[in-house]
Order: sequence, then C-alpha cells, then structure tokens
Amino acid sequence: MLLNLHVKNLALIEESEVTFGSGLNILSGETGAGKSIIIGSVNLALGGKVSKSMLRENAEFALVELIFSVEHKVQEAALRELEVYPEDGEIIMSRKIYASGRSVCRINSETVSQALMRKVASLLIDIHGQHEHESLLAKRNHMKYLDAYAKRELEAPKAELTKEYEHYTEIRKKLEEASLDAEQQAREISFLQYEIEEIENADLRIGEDEELEEDYRRMSHGRKIMESAAECQELCSEGSDNAADQIGRAVRALHAVSQFDESFAAFSEQLEEIESLFSDFNRDLAGYVSELDFSEEAFQSVEERLNLINHLKAKYGKTIERILQEKQTKEEKLDQLQHYEEYRSELEGTLRNSEATLQHCCETVTDIRKKYAKELSDQTRQALLDLNFLDVQFEMEFGRLDHYTANGWDETRFMISTNPGEPLKPLDAVASGGELSRIMLALKTVLAENDEIETLIFDEIDSGISGRTAQMVAEKIKLTGKNHQIICITHLPQIAAMADHHFLIEKTSSADVTISNIRSLDREESIQELARMLGGVKITDAVLTNAKEMKEMADAVR
Repeated sequence: MLLNLHVKNLALIEESEVTFGSGLNILSGETGAGKSIIIGSVNLALGGKVSKSMLRENAEFALVELIFSVEHKVQEAALRELEVYPEDGEIIMSRKIYASGRSVCRINSETVSQALMRKVASLLIDIHGQHEHESLLAKRNHMKYLDAYAKRELEAPKAELTKEYEHYTEIRKKLEEASLDAEQQAREISFLQYEIEEIENADLRIGEDEELEEDYRRMSHGRKIMESAAECQELCSEGSDNAADQIGRAVRALHAVSQFDESFAAFSEQLEEIESLFSDFNRDLAGYVSELDFSEEAFQSVEERLNLINHLKAKYGKTIERILQEKQTKEEKLDQLQHYEEYRSELEGTLRNSEATLQHCCETVTDIRKKYAKELSDQTRQALLDLNFLDVQFEMEFGRLDHYTANGWDETRFMISTNPGEPLKPLDAVASGGELSRIMLALKTVLAENDEIETLIFDEIDSGISGRTAQMVAEKIKLTGKNHQIICITHLPQIAAMADHHFLIEKTSSADVTISNIRSLDREESIQELARMLGGVKITDAVLTNAKEMKEMADAVR
C-alpha cells in the first residue's frame, strides 16, 4: 500500500506531502490545478521518463519520494528475488532530478538503476493513466491482459516456451548457415585450415605476451639502464670517496668512542647494520650489472615475436586465451565441414525434436489461455453489467499464427456485443470512448482480484461517462477499494462522494509565482468540494443539500 507521497520543486509544486489511507483515495480539484502532476510525480519516482521542463523554474533539483508498506508474503518474496528487502515492512523509493537532466534513483537509501525501479514498481502499484483505455483498440494488447490474468498457472509454461523457442531458432539459424555447395565447402575448409595452421605455427603460450612486453620495455631502454647502473656503482662502491668507504669510516669513528658513552654504542650497532645491508646491495647490483647484455639480435627477436602475437590478437582475439579459444572453435567448424552431410543430418534431427517440443509447449500455453479466457470473459462481462452495460456479450477470440513466436502461436482479440441480437464484433469496431473507459475499468478490477498488487491508481478513468453510468462506475470503484488501495483522480462528484479519504489539489497565484498544493479534506470540506463539482462557481443551498445527500448515499455503499 502507498503510505506517503512527498514532492518538491516539481512543476507547479513547491513542496507538498500527502499521506494516503486504505480503501478509496480521491484526488479532485479545478481543471489546471495540477492533478496530473501528482500522477506524473508518482510515475517519475517509479522510473518514468524525465524532462528538465518538469523542474520548477530556478530550482536546482526536484525530489519525489514514495513510501510503501509491504504486507503480502508473495510481494515480499518477489522483491527479495530482485534483492530488494523491506525494512520494518516498508519500501522507500525516491528519485532526485537535477537541473542538468541527471537523476538519481534510490530504494531504501541505496542507489539503484531506473530499470530496477520499474521492476519494483510493477510489484507494488498499477497505474492507469489518461487515455490508456485506447490501448484496448490494439489487439496485440489483448493477450497481455489474458496472460496477466492467467499468470499464476501460465508463468512457468511461458518461460519454458520462450526457452524452447530460443533453442529452436538457434538450431534453425545453424541449419540455414549450413547450406553450402561443394565449391563453398572446399573454400571454407581451405580457409579454416589456413587459419588453424597460422595459430598452431605460432606455438602460443598463455602469459607469454606479458613477459615479452616486459622484456621489450627493458631492452628498448637498455642503454639508459646500463648508464644508470654504472653511475650507481660509481657512487656506491667504485669511485673515489664512494658511499661504502664513507659509511665504513663512520662505523670506525663511532666504534672508537662507543666505549665511553652507551648512546654511541647503540648508534654504532645501527650503523653496522646499515653497512651490512649496503654491502649486500652493492654485491647484488654488481651481479645484475655483470649480467646486463642487450644485444641487437635479442631485441629484434623479442620485437618480432611481439608483432606476431599482436597480429594474431587483431585477427582472432584480444588475448592469447581468446586466440586459442578461437582456434578450438575453428577446429570444431572444420570437423563439421569435413563431415558435412552427417552434421546437417544431425542438425535436421535436432530441429525436428526441438520443433516437436516447441509445438507441445505452444499447445500447453494455448490450453491454459483458453481455460482462463473463458473465466476472464465471464468475469469481465459481469463487471460490465455492473457498469451499466444493459445487455452485453464479451468473449475472447482465438486464432493461430502460421509461425512460432516466443509467446506461442496464439493470436487473440476481445469481441463484444453491446446490444441484444447484435453479433459479436472486434472491440475496436464497436466501443465508443466512454465504453472503452468502462471496459478498461472492468478489466482492471477483474485483474486486481487475481493479482498481488495492492495499490491501483486511476487517472480520470471516468472520461466520457455521466449520469447513471457514472454512479455505477463509482460504486464499482468503491467495491474494488474494499480489497485494494485505490487512488483515483476524478472530475465526477458521483465518484468523489465514495471517497474513504478525500484530497483537494489547489492552485494559488501571486504576482510572480503559481503554486499547487494538496491537502486532506474532512467530511464537511469534502461535501463543500462535492458541491463545487456539482454546481460550479456558485454553490447554492440546493447544491449543498444535494452534495450532502450524495455523500450519505455513498456511505450506504458497502
């Protein structure tokens, strides 16, 4: 359930906070007061697209924060699969949008990607925006609603179907690529043999390139290394007045007086250790210098070997490991070509087996879909009757594609008849705008009963309806709110009257600034807002009485 929404510096909102309750939460207000900004801010917090124009003018950033309570074990388990863990039963989702266009998403104070925000949001909330009902006109969306309804039983078979389809397409691709005539085969075999031989002749050893690069660096700076080593020897041990001689004299000087002062004895011991270490250093340096031998021939050999390896890297892979892996791949392909007919025959057999498995997966998915299509159609029809469709028939028609897809071979669409005696027709050929709104509401309420998502947001789902139909839509939303949290933006008083929690969005203007605010209404304030929605600018006693009666009638809907 969505507990709290906090918005700062977004469009007309300077800073606003609202605490939602269970049941039906209604948001109302004058046209242009900023109702859509509230839904927009929720969408932003849940990973939606950002436009810099959404920030308040001169603001450095905008912030949207949502606090959800997670009460269902299924929801909690799904969140844990995404490595999102509720803290004290709550999830805090926030998004900070900077004037530069950059945004930072966080869940429980941990920075996350927008993709993860959207995945988490899909488990917690379902938003039905303005004009979304028009998506019903595209039959490609109809199966999405069916699959969402049948998700519990369909999820595993669909995953298996997708996996098998990917395997099937992979085998088909290999078989298509294995369509070579004798001449092409010979060319391909010759080329593969050449490449394999080229790698084999190189006699590569893993780690060899790193050793060669180190040798190359040392050899390419050989003269400077020799000069520096010789200079170091001169200063340390070979030149007149060298460091070794001076340390030796210092040791003897301290040793001569150490018997007269214990402090000098300690100094003498330290310096003797230094002299010993320095002697070891000079001995090691002399050994290193004696072995220095940078011949032009050795340098050229290292350079040529490096050039060969780098040529192979450019051709076959960026590392020796990848070059050797590529050689193995080419050897396998060569073996296939040298036994071409056997390889094709094996692929064809594998493809037949894969297709048989894929066909079985498609049949399983289709059977499940058809079973749940009947349930979804019956429940949607009943919901439509509840929404003032006087005589309605609603079914789902199935067709079959002439090819496989990752979603099976089904082609589905909703069919409806809204008048007695009329045949069923495709939804897009029959439904008006107001009817589409009600059909979408019917589907949403039916789906909600089969889903773990607790919070539903309706943004003006009442468009195109009025009168008795509006009253029945209001009652349907109210009843859905008994088992789900509903947040509904509406301009209809019939729906607003049903509110368990009523919020007013107001816009105030001064000489240089316009601000939208949202505040909770008590019962009397809610009745005043209903009167405004009923009567417009002038609220008469009759309108106010009507608003009170409407609220009392709404109280009776249980």
